[in-house]
Amino acid sequence: MVKITFLKIGFIGTTPLIDALLDERASRKDLSVRVVSSGCKMEEDEALDVSRIASSIESDLYIVISPNAGLPGPSAARRFLKETGKPIIVISDDPSRKIAKTLEEEGLGYLIICADPMIGARQDFLDPVEMAVFNSDVIRVLAVTGVFRLIHTEIDRVVEQIAKGGKPELPKIVIDKEAALSYSGINNPYAKSKALASFEMAKRVAALSTEGCYKVEERERYIPLVAAAHEMMRTASLMADEAREIEKYNDSVTRIVHFKSGYTKRKTRLMDRFE
Repeated sequence: MVKITFLKIGFIGTTPLIDALLDERASRKDLSVRVVSSGCKMEEDEALDVSRIASSIESDLYIVISPNAGLPGPSAARRFLKETGKPIIVISDDPSRKIAKTLEEEGLGYLIICADPMIGARQDFLDPVEMAVFNSDVIRVLAVTGVFRLIHTEIDRVVEQIAKGGKPELPKIVIDKEAALSYSGINNPYAKSKALASFEMAKRVAALSTEGCYKVEERERYIPLVAAAHEMMRTASLMADEAREIEKYNDSVTRIVHFKSGYTKRKTRLMDRFE
């Protein structure tokens, strides 16, 4: 049995479901998962606290997921975990592309998600409900466009290599539109176009949110900016939903299921049996 410990520092859209992607029916016998989280906070002391807890858990693989992996908190966490000698995969959002080379030099794997955008975190705008709605829209986009499929496929591959006793080849992937769509399983060209548009819209959301949160000081200007970013995210989610509906109408939704052994099987027609 391969033991994975997830270290969640702060939140991106992928954070809530990252561990569930590996065992969607809680049936795998080859995998044991633990999750340690600092909640929404990601200061250095918070990150180090949860890193100490994570390091005390017997693990074959650590996965650190956070916004902007170059910030002091996530950086301190991965330095601390590196002392365990265990393989580490960093999962983060688009700003982490700036440190991709550094992560490689440190011997770490990474999955950097371009379409997991920053939320509009202005006090005048963001409340718990708005936060939940925004992240639900992000999750739909990441699920339909292939991002989640790519993530669990890469982690599954590393788990299999560890299970066989080998040194795992850690992923080093920036998940852009081409990488994501290649894993989406979408066949209809119109559905694929909608998914592509959805991904690109989600990516653009980050620019608006960043402008509204960090670059504009006047509330009369920043409130419409962050609100617009959330409206764009909603539209991206609706377009992703339309793409999946086209695939459903064609009875061509790709399903890749984890079985007890950890291996996956695929089918495309709803009433077919797995390959």
